[in-house]
Amino acid sequence: MVLKSVVNQRILNEVIGAVCKPGEWAVLVVDHHSMRIISACCRMQDIMDKGVTLVEAIDKRRQPLRAFDAIYLLSPVEKSVEALIADFKDLGSPQYKAAHVFFIETLPENLFAKLAKSETAKVMKNMKEISIAFLPCEQLAFSLDSESALKTFFSPSRVQGRSHKLERMAEQIATLCVTLGEYPSIRHRSDNARTLELAEMVHTRLTAHKAEDMSLGKRPGQQKSQLIILDRGFDPISPLLHELTLQAMAYDLLGLKDDIFKYEYTSGNDALVVKEVLLDEHDELWTQLRHMHIADVMKAVSTQMKSFLQSKKVTKPGAEVSIRELSKVMKRIPQYRKELNKYEIHMHLAEECMRRYKDSVEQLCPIEQDLAMGVTSQGEKVRDPMRLIIPILLDQDVDVESKLRLLLLYIVIKNGISDENLQKLVKHGQIPQSEFSTITNMQHLGIPVISEGDRDRKKKRPPRRERADDTYNVSRWVPVIKDVMEDAIDGTLDSKLFPFVPGTASSHTEDSDVNVATGAKSARWTWHHRDNQQQPGAVARAGPRLIIFIAGGATYSELRCGYEVSADENRKGWEVVIGSNCMISPEQYLLELRDLERPVQAS
Repeated sequence: MVLKSVVNQRILNEVIGAVCKPGEWAVLVVDHHSMRIISACCRMQDIMDKGVTLVEAIDKRRQPLRAFDAIYLLSPVEKSVEALIADFKDLGSPQYKAAHVFFIETLPENLFAKLAKSETAKVMKNMKEISIAFLPCEQLAFSLDSESALKTFFSPSRVQGRSHKLERMAEQIATLCVTLGEYPSIRHRSDNARTLELAEMVHTRLTAHKAEDMSLGKRPGQQKSQLIILDRGFDPISPLLHELTLQAMAYDLLGLKDDIFKYEYTSGNDALVVKEVLLDEHDELWTQLRHMHIADVMKAVSTQMKSFLQSKKVTKPGAEVSIRELSKVMKRIPQYRKELNKYEIHMHLAEECMRRYKDSVEQLCPIEQDLAMGVTSQGEKVRDPMRLIIPILLDQDVDVESKLRLLLLYIVIKNGISDENLQKLVKHGQIPQSEFSTITNMQHLGIPVISEGDRDRKKKRPPRRERADDTYNVSRWVPVIKDVMEDAIDGTLDSKLFPFVPGTASSHTEDSDVNVATGAKSARWTWHHRDNQQQPGAVARAGPRLIIFIAGGATYSELRCGYEVSADENRKGWEVVIGSNCMISPEQYLLELRDLERPVQAS
């Protein structure tokens, strides 16, 4: 059972189902973060079927509903706890009949004490921590739902509060592992000391969870799952390239936000229509197409639509159907509108991606691939990469973002360039001074930007896996994370580059009990606890998992790699789950690089 399904079942059964018995109704009260978790995993109909009559935001003004108990699903933050206390400040006229409180992660002692002393404690029927402090973006992908990808981990202006932020990230990652029923071995990237710091924090929290539930992570006779903590500096190339698989391409070229695709089209009666659609895993066609190359997507959508129309005897074999004609077809056969609407959406999506590609990206992709791979599509070594980028930098029709991406790619593959050359290239590209920090701030990711002489350029990239040359010439690059995933599962991942956190390197789940502290539980345990059993749903998976966390943002091409390795017959039994503090598009990556040194604003 994969991530979204596990979280869905926990919310429906452990939270709502634990309160609402058949025939009983309650109000569900949420804050911003818990609402995002619910929206990602649950349909409103599922929630209502379990006995929820209304969902309310705790920070909004609400009408009292004293005939109903309230189920509070909240983040353990002061704002939400204060709002909970305010709902029952006057027990003579409370907001609801009683409160059933569920926190998505550990409630700090000071907030627990404040809640225990309040009037709310008198009407609380139960209170639990359910360990879901992450956002399940997809079935095999998660996010910590952070506003920023890079700043927490890399910004020089965030040093003072960084330890606290890392503690928060560690707790969120630990709740992911607990939700999946995992107590994994933990590895980190040796080139960045902060990955070790974060990995040790995660280990500390998982050890505490293990002390409360000794069955956590146990699968008799099975290999132990692994958690690998990386940072964005481990692969600075993938976020810069124009990726041509559908999901990554749509986020890059169309600027998708929150999975919403907005487009315009002319209907059958010549009216201009603006439409917004949600691209998520409830859409089976999107799930099928999202990791395919755009050229294959165009063929697949057209073929499937033709096949459907022919099966319904709407068109003859071989007949071509345009988007405009499809609108007319839907009027003739309204009983198939739902199916045809899916094809229409994905035809629009694919055609818009292809149009943007032809307009502005087509000339860039071969150059990007040659630079990233170090060889041309004919297998010839790229001996003078500067000759590849100069024509693009001089081309006034190429936008600044594309020039920045190409220039940064050149700097990465050269392991830094001289300040003189950098100034010349920036001038050639007419890159504004306001964007200069986008280039120089790469140094904070551990990437050399300015280097003088060959002595400063001796750092080499790790060797890459040899792969069959069976892909499109403009899509030869494979994200480094795929090598890491495959090597970790195969047992060949370099232990010097990716060492284990001490005490976590056992290979089988029977060894998981070693060094787990089993100290006494706190005095608040009888009222404020987690269930002392492995999470429902998590036990359904028999094989091991590889959990990857990338501090500093994960790209959509890297998410795709997780699905590809999970489906690999040569690594049968393993499931790869990948996540980050947030998912990043190339545009967001460049914006965050530009602002990385910007001081923290006083609140």
